[in-house]
Formats: sequence, structure tokens, C-alpha cells
Amino acid sequence: MRNNNLLSHIGLIGLIGLISPMSLNAQPRQWSLRECCDYAVTHNVSIKQQENQCRQQEIQLSTAKSQRLPDLSGSVGQNFSFGRGLTADNTYSNTNTSSTSFSVGTSVPLFTGFQIPNQIKLSELNLEAATQDLEKAKNDIRMQVAQAYVQILYNMEIADVARRQVAIDSMQVVRLQAMVDNGKASGAQLSQQQATLASSRLTATQADNNQRLAVLTLTQLLELPSPDGFAIVRPDALLVNLHSSLPSPDAIYAEALGIKPEIASGQLRLQGTEYNIKIARAGYLPTLSLSGGLGSNYYTTSKFSSDPFGTQLKNNFSQYIGLNLSVPIFNRFQTRNNIRNARIEQENQQLALDNTKKTLYKDIQQVYYNTLNAQQKEQSSAEAVRSSNDAFTLMQAKYENGKATITEFNEAKNTYLRAESDCVQARYELLYQQALIQFYRGRPLDF
Repeated sequence: MRNNNLLSHIGLIGLIGLISPMSLNAQPRQWSLRECCDYAVTHNVSIKQQENQCRQQEIQLSTAKSQRLPDLSGSVGQNFSFGRGLTADNTYSNTNTSSTSFSVGTSVPLFTGFQIPNQIKLSELNLEAATQDLEKAKNDIRMQVAQAYVQILYNMEIADVARRQVAIDSMQVVRLQAMVDNGKASGAQLSQQQATLASSRLTATQADNNQRLAVLTLTQLLELPSPDGFAIVRPDALLVNLHSSLPSPDAIYAEALGIKPEIASGQLRLQGTEYNIKIARAGYLPTLSLSGGLGSNYYTTSKFSSDPFGTQLKNNFSQYIGLNLSVPIFNRFQTRNNIRNARIEQENQQLALDNTKKTLYKDIQQVYYNTLNAQQKEQSSAEAVRSSNDAFTLMQAKYENGKATITEFNEAKNTYLRAESDCVQARYELLYQQALIQFYRGRPLDF
């Protein structure tokens, strides 16, 4: 009965300690893990940079498609000539001449060795790969946010334990003070318990500082201007099924291969190397283009009369159209070396994809065994809580009956509180690892 009364008083003091002046005012908005992830994805600077890379790839694709279009250029020229020159009657004399020319020309590629369609396809693949890279960047920031989120939960548990310890030690100081006043305890016992209380308060202060730093880390990931007023939703780990069956690492890996953006990006870039080789091979093929244009000019010579400007433009108006065929014969092995480089790049891309797959499998293995370890740790810590609680109950009864010292009581109390903290932390760790398992299987990162 005494134990129940003491625990009730502890809970009441702990609750009072948790109520700060700020909590009496409007409660701050509480962010869930999903909300934190979504906000970080929207506001993170690295994500915005990756989005700009996608936009650049869109421009590259537009440029590649535009290569099929004809070009159009116009020119205007004005020339002056001084000194001895050939005249209209085929004699030489010192004259000044001037000429004005106008021209408009265009050309259309008819055949480029399939270089243009291959370049378009390569640009499309690069755009898709950049989009997958963007999704990979989003997943990375989600995992960073989740880690920071769980760290806050850890620190919150440690801070709660520290405050509960302060509450218990405060009650013992009050109890011993009353016993000293009644001559039932010595001043040395009271001083020892007061020192214990001071140490507990220091631990609680350090725990609060660590919690504030963890909140700061998360708000910086979210690109928030300040951590003031920021709070997270505290999930109830006790209400979650923490010991559900796990699929094997191979089964998780098989699912991840079809959905993870880093795998899709590597596969798209590997496909792109095929088109790089085709583009390089285009150097062996001839090219054919169609060109045409319009032009006219105006010409004057000093000491000689000339037709008016409009008349000359009309009389000198000319048009042309032509085909240009270029056949490569020898270009100092440039095409051959370009093909070789493209094939080496293909091998490198295949190696990069294989390495990405291996890294993904290793990460999944790590999370899988971390989950198994977390399950065992949670079970062990739950048993430790039960046993340390029983030990604390017995020690408290002995202490209140004068059969145990204050040192023995504090040791039992600290063991119990530490076991309770370890248990809740183990549950949050298990929640986090299980969320990662589901994340690798394509589910949203949440718990």
C-alpha cells in the first residue's frame, strides 16, 4: 500500500514538473513524422537543386528535338573599296566603289547517321534518370528526418526519466527532513540525499539540453527559421504490434529492386550508354543536308552612273538551292576512339549499377538484423523492467522499515528508472527499424 501511495505521489510530482508556464498557454503545433518528411521534401535546398537539374535535362531534351528543325539566318553587308580597280569597261583606274548585299539562307538536316534520333532518346533517358535521382534525394532527406525524429523521442524519454528521478529524490529529501526533525534520521543521511537530488537535477538539465539540441537538428533539416514553438507527435509504442513477422532480406530486396529510385536511375543510365555508342558510330556514316537561300546586292562606282537602289536589288535578286553530302573517309581515328570510350562508359555504368544493387542489399540486411536485434532488446528490456520494479518495491519496503540504507534505496531506484527508460527507447528503436523495413518495401516512412 505504501508503494502504491509513493508511486502515485511520484506520478503527480512528475506530471507537475512536466507542466511548464509555456504549456499553460496555447499548445504548439505537433508535427508527425509524415508531416516532417513532407515539409522537408518541399523546402530542403538540396531537393530544390535536384529539381533544377531535372529542369536542365528538360531543356537538353528540347534542344535535341530542335535539331530536326531547319535553321534560318540573314546577313547584310556593306563594303567600300578605294584605289586602283577594274572598271566596267575592263580598264583599270583609280576609283571608289561601294557595294551593299542582302541574303537569307536556311539548311535542313536530311540524314545525320541517325545521330539526332539517338540523341533525343538519350536525352529522354537522362531526364527520366534525373527524375529518379530527385526521388532518391527525397528519400535520403526523409531518412535523415526520421533519424532526427527518433533521436528527439530518445531524448524525450531520457528527460522524462531524469525528471522522475528528481521527483523521487525530492520526496526522499522531504521525508528525511521530517525524520531528522523527529530524531529518526541523521543529518548525514539528509546531506547524502540532498547531494543525490542535486546530481539528479544536473542530469535533468543535461537531458533537457540534449532534447533541445535534437529539436534544433530536426528544425534545421526542415529549413525552419527557429526551433521555438516546435514539437513532435509522440507515438505510443506500447500500442503497436512490435513483434510482427519479418520477410526475409531476399524478399525485401526483390521488392526494393522494382521500386527504389536509385536502381531505376542506374538502369536508365545503362540504357543511355547504348545510345551513346550509336551516336559515336554515326561518325562512320555520311550526312546529307538541304540548303537554300535568297540574296541581292547594290553596287556603285565613282565617276560612273549606276542604276537606282531598288532597280539593282530587283535585277540582282538571286535564289539558290542545294544538297550537301559529306562522306567521312579518315578523321584520324576519332570515331573509332569515340566508340571505344562509349563502350568503356557502358562497362563503368554497369559496374555502378551492380554496386548500387549490392549497397541496397547490404542496407536491407543491416536493417533486417537491426530489427531482429531491436526485437530481442525490447523483450529483454521489458523483462528487466519487471524484475527491477519488483526489486525496487522490495527495497522501498525495507528502506521504509529501516532495514535498508538510503544508498541501497537509490541504487534500486536508479536501476528501475534506467530499465524503464531502456525499455521505451528499445520500443522506439524497434518502431524505427520496422518503419525502415516498410520503407524499403515502398511504403511511406511513418509510424
